[in-house]
Amino acid sequence: MPNDPVAEVRRVRLERGGPVLVEGPVEVVLDDGTVARSDRFTVALCTCRRSRTYPWCDTSHRRREHRGPAERAAAERGPEEGDRP
Repeated sequence: MPNDPVAEVRRVRLERGGPVLVEGPVEVVLDDGTVARSDRFTVALCTCRRSRTYPWCDTSHRRREHRGPAERAAAERGPEEGDRP
């Protein structure tokens, strides 16, 4: 029962820009009524809906670094002659 003071308390951590971390095991009821269950000791719940394993987070929320053509070419060349020790 949700308001039972004897019931075990679950800890939930919010990660800035990332998933919601919940101490498991957990059952998640999705908006279509299906239930996803995990027996892991901690689970990461996706909040961005980009995850291929939704409702579990697969780190799809992480931003990828976009470089322009000049920056990509410089990274592939490595350090300039004058930059070496």
